[in-house]
Amino acid sequence: MHDIWNPWHGCKKCSEGCLNCYMYYLDSMRRQDGSDIYKTKSGFNYPVQRERNGAYKVRSGEQLRVCMTSDFFLEEADEWRNEAWDLIHMRKDVVFFLLTKRPQRVNECLPSDWGNGWDNVFFNVTCENQKRADERIPIMLSLPFKHKGIMCAPFIGKVSIEKYLSSGQIEQVICGGENYDGARPCDYEWVRSLSDECRRHNVTFCFIETGTVFIKNGRKYELNGKRIQSVMAFKSGLSFKGRPIKFDLYDNFGMAIPQEDLYVPKYGENCKECGSRMICNGCSDCGKCKTADSNFGF
Repeated sequence: MHDIWNPWHGCKKCSEGCLNCYMYYLDSMRRQDGSDIYKTKSGFNYPVQRERNGAYKVRSGEQLRVCMTSDFFLEEADEWRNEAWDLIHMRKDVVFFLLTKRPQRVNECLPSDWGNGWDNVFFNVTCENQKRADERIPIMLSLPFKHKGIMCAPFIGKVSIEKYLSSGQIEQVICGGENYDGARPCDYEWVRSLSDECRRHNVTFCFIETGTVFIKNGRKYELNGKRIQSVMAFKSGLSFKGRPIKFDLYDNFGMAIPQEDLYVPKYGENCKECGSRMICNGCSDCGKCKTADSNFGF
């Protein structure tokens, strides 16, 4: 996918949400060990890779999701992180979405010139249940980032974040159920409650997928396939576009880039009912889309 940057791969499980880690599952399908942590070779410098015509592959205004098969603040990645920070600093015209289950390590891992944060970094913590929300969100709120968000995925228990939303610092909340072997259920009422809290505070809420096991009105649904899960999340109507999130992006000369010069996502036919549409870079024309039965309902 063109909106993912994995400078390193592999991770160590550290909380309840890691139990059925999708990365471990996918690695096992390739007969690999998800706990084997290594710096990626061809992908490490992806943010600064160029096309044959000299243009960057990642365009100004795009958002890159970082370390989707690891954790940016993983201790085992300490030796590579400064180089990754350098790449992020070089591409001040691109938004970097950082997600971690280790906010307690962040302060010691920031660059020396961090100040009160870089404009192009969107910092997020994973809150799979109330315990982890209450543990990680207060740390996140105390950290020097200009943009902050929450990822409730895999969503394995009801979570209330209203007292944290009132801080005004949280700009986006993403929610999604669990997939693959041993997937734990996600309940519609948990998602609805979280959506209601975000609406009350005008914070963007994106329900990206139901997960494999979804509960609604006491009935259990088995939704096998990411496409159908995404469509059902979209059809739920629980996603909500809150107050705009404005990233100040700059070119190599330090000049602010006008909005009209930034990347505009393009959406294909399969994007119309995609739960992630609100937060993705659009269609990359990879040709891998498979049409699923979107008439399934609950």
